Amino acid sequence: MIKIKAVEQKLMVGPKAGQYVYMLGAETYSSLVESKVIEEASLRSGIQKGALQAAFSAIGETIKAWATEGHSVPVPGLGTMRFSVNAKSVSDVNLVASSLITTRKMVFTPSTDVKKALHDASISMTCYHRNGNVTKRVSSSDSGTVDEHEGSGTDNTATGG
Repeated sequence: MIKIKAVEQKLMVGPKAGQYVYMLGAETYSSLVESKVIEEASLRSGIQKGALQAAFSAIGETIKAWATEGHSVPVPGLGTMRFSVNAKSVSDVNLVASSLITTRKMVFTPSTDVKKALHDASISMTCYHRNGNVTKRVSSSDSGTVDEHEGSGTDNTATGG
């Protein structure tokens, strides 16, 4: 299940400046440490933790090496990743320089199976009023349809009504 929070916030810029709207975002989950991932993978695969740790490290180093050479590299069972940049544009070829690069980033493209799993995951949303109180809970089935839960007592709209 994917947990989403909708927090009522006042917009400070744009055409709706001064209005309260519900801003949606994924709930932040805890970061797993590598040892926990290795332990779980060991349990699921039957491969000893030491061998799995060596393979995990080797795969990470291989992906890093090939990606920094410009390859789009498969991440087993997940998709592909590659490095990319954001940069300013210039009209004169003589002004082209590495200083135009504003951000170096990684681009991940999920596999069809990962996209399907994400699409099929149920959603649970909690709406928070600007004062921090929960005003509504929403959930969906795996079909992607979103329904309201009974008993919240309020029906705030997306514009903060």
